[in-house]
Amino acid sequence: MKIYTRTGDDGTTGLLGAERVRKDSLRIEAFGALDECNAAIGIARSVIAEIDIDRILENIQSLLFSAGADLACPSETAKLERVHSEDIEKLEEAIDTLERELTPLRAFILPGGTTSSAHVHLSRSICRRAERNIVRLSHSEDINPSVLIAVNRISDLLFVVGRTLNSRAGRHDSIWNKERWAVS
Repeated sequence: MKIYTRTGDDGTTGLLGAERVRKDSLRIEAFGALDECNAAIGIARSVIAEIDIDRILENIQSLLFSAGADLACPSETAKLERVHSEDIEKLEEAIDTLERELTPLRAFILPGGTTSSAHVHLSRSICRRAERNIVRLSHSEDINPSVLIAVNRISDLLFVVGRTLNSRAGRHDSIWNKERWAVS
């Protein structure tokens, strides 16, 4: 099978099934941002040595792929892996587990720290964009509501993963300084 089909040369793309939509449609923007988040997580994973964190991120990547497929196939009759409440529960369990290692937050933090944490924080911000796109899509088209909830939890989990990576490396979170240019 060839990678190119030429069917998208007119500015449209196929959803799972026979429907074709414009490449700038809200649906394509939504699952395109999920794909971008997935790729950013792949970069993060390439610099992460912690096996438990790598497994969490791999599971997130698989879930993002399922969420994208879910959005790409609006018909509930299609036989594909949908995002379910069990996925959300697993994300929440991972958040709770990692948060036990961390000191509670008392201020806003700046993304960064270690290279791995910075990559995860970038992935989180892309995930938030995907979430905003999914919200816009949900105002005009039907979506599986579990996709939106799961993407929200994924961004929360990525935030906690970023903090965990810094903590394990002995790096403190950088606290947002509203004074900015004050000399310390």
